Amino acid sequence: MTKKRVVVTGIGVISSIGIGKDAFWDSLIKGKSGVSKITAYDTSEHATHNGGEVRGFDPESYINKRKIRFMGRTSQFAIAAAKLAISDAGAEIDMLKTSIAVGTTMGEACQLEKMDKLWLGSGDASIDKELFFQYLTNSISANLAIELGASGSNRIFGNACAAGNYAIGYGYDVVKNGKADVAIVGGADSFSRIAFTGFNQFAAVAPDKCQPFDKNRKGIIVGEGAGILILESLENAKKREADIYGEILGYGLSCDAYNMTNPQTDGIVKCMESALRDAGTDPDEIDYISTHGTGTILNDKAECAAIKRVFGDRYKKIPANSIKSMLGHTMAGASALEAISCCLTLKEGIIPPTINYEAPDPECDIDCVPNRAREHNVDIALNNSYAFGGNNACLVFKRVNKRR
Repeated sequence: MTKKRVVVTGIGVISSIGIGKDAFWDSLIKGKSGVSKITAYDTSEHATHNGGEVRGFDPESYINKRKIRFMGRTSQFAIAAAKLAISDAGAEIDMLKTSIAVGTTMGEACQLEKMDKLWLGSGDASIDKELFFQYLTNSISANLAIELGASGSNRIFGNACAAGNYAIGYGYDVVKNGKADVAIVGGADSFSRIAFTGFNQFAAVAPDKCQPFDKNRKGIIVGEGAGILILESLENAKKREADIYGEILGYGLSCDAYNMTNPQTDGIVKCMESALRDAGTDPDEIDYISTHGTGTILNDKAECAAIKRVFGDRYKKIPANSIKSMLGHTMAGASALEAISCCLTLKEGIIPPTINYEAPDPECDIDCVPNRAREHNVDIALNNSYAFGGNNACLVFKRVNKRR
C-alpha cells in the first residue's frame, strides 16, 4: 500500500498569550509573556504564585451553555482549540472518517479536586454524580468526539509533557496509512492544584519567570492551554487548494528507562536520531529546533548535551528556542503548541525568541534566539518534547508552500 504524505492544514490555539493562531503568533514574535499572578486558585500556602494562566476564555463561544456543566476546563480547551483549527482549515470535514488523538498530563484533575473539596466539606452525599464521569482522563477525547461527531479512532495519550507529540505522531500514522482521511490531534491541560503543588514540592518552580538555558534559571512556570492541529493527506490538501502550514516527515519515540524525574541524555539522543531516521533527514538538513526548554537545571543541561551529540559542530549554528519562556509549561499542551509554533515558523520565516535570557551558561551554549525574534530561512524543523518517566517524543516538519 502506498503511504500518503501528511500535512498540517489547520491550527487552533488556547494559550496565556492569545486565543487563536493570529493572537498567539503575534505575541510569540513580539516576545510577550503570558505569566502573571495566578487567580484560578489560592497560592498563598506556596512559595511561588505566578503561572501562565489563560485569561478571557469564554467556553460559551465554542460550546452550548447546557453542555458546559458536564465537562471540565481541559475538555473545554480541547474543544475550543479543535473548532478553531477546523475553521482555520477551511474544509467540510467528514467526521465519519476522522480520527481524534489528544495528549494530556493531568487530565481533568480539577474535577477530582472539586469532588475532594465537596467530600471534605459535607460528605459524599453532596457530590454531583456527574463529576465522577468528568474527571476520567479519556473524557477529554470523548467529549471532543461527541461534540464534533467524529466516529473514527479515538485515543488519549498520558505520556505527561510529551503527550501532545505522541498524539500528533499517532495521527500522522493514521492518515499516512489511510486509516482516516483526517486526524484532529494535539494536547490540552488546564490548571490544577495537584500539578502546581507537586512541582512546588519538587522545588522546580521559578519564583517569577521562566529562563530556559540561562545560567541563573530557577525552574518552570506552570501554565495551561491547548494546541490542536488538523492533519490530512497532501493529495487531498492540494485537491481542495488548502493553505498548508507544513508537512510531517516523521517522528521518533524513546524511553530513558532511567529515572522518573531526571532526564538522561542518552534517551534524548536516541529519540532525536530516531525522528531524523524516520523522516529520512540528515542532521545537516535541520534549520531550526523547537526545544523542550523547561528552564530547570537538569532538563536544559541534558537537552543541550544531546543536541551537541546529535548535531556535532553545527550545534551553535542551529537556532534552538524555547517558547515556554513566554507561555509557561503547559504540560501536554506544550509540545502541541510548540508544534504549531514550528508550523508558523516554517510558513512565516520568523523564529520566536527565548525571552528572559540574561546570563550565558557554558553548558547550555546553544543559539537559543535570546530575547528577540529572528528572521531565518527554515525549511525543516525539529520539535522536541520530554516527560516524566523518561518519555521522549520528537517530530520533524518540512515547509511545503512558498512564503507569502
